[in-house]
Amino acid sequence: MLNVGDKIPTFSLPNQLEQVVSSDHLNGSWVVLYFYPKDNTPGCTQESCDFRDSEELLKKQGCMVLGISKDSPKSHTNFIAKYNFPFDLLSDEKSDVCEQFGVWVEKSMYGKKYFGIERSTFLIAPDGKIVHIWKKVSVKDHVNSVLKVLETELQKQ
Repeated sequence: MLNVGDKIPTFSLPNQLEQVVSSDHLNGSWVVLYFYPKDNTPGCTQESCDFRDSEELLKKQGCMVLGISKDSPKSHTNFIAKYNFPFDLLSDEKSDVCEQFGVWVEKSMYGKKYFGIERSTFLIAPDGKIVHIWKKVSVKDHVNSVLKVLETELQKQ
C-alpha cells in the first residue's frame, strides 16, 4: 500500500501506440495518474472525458494526465479515438503496476468475488513523490477535487 510522501514505484508500460512509457518519463512534471477498471464502460468513460475536458487547465499548471487499466493497447487506441483523449492510456494487462500501487483488489458483484482495479487517482509531484491519493473514487466531481488539490499544492511552492 502506497501512502502520501512515498516515491512512486518504478514501472514501464505500453501506451495505446505500444510505445513504452516509464516512471522515469514523469520526473520533473506534476502528474495525475488515474487507474480505472475498463475502457468504454459508463463510469470509466465519464471519468476519462472529465479529465479530457480539464486537460488544458491541468497542462497550464504543468500537470500531465495518464490513465492505466488492464485493457490492451488496441482497446486504448479505440477508446481514445472514440472520445478524443489528448493523453496516453497505459496498458497493464498483467496488473503488475496495479498491484504496486495497491489498486488491484478483491471485489464482489452479485455475491461473486473476483479481482479488479479499484478506481483510484494519484497526484504525483515533480520529484516523483505522491502528494495525494483518492481511493474508491466516485466519478462525479472527482476531477474538480483533483484540480483543487493541485492548486493547493502549487500554492505551497
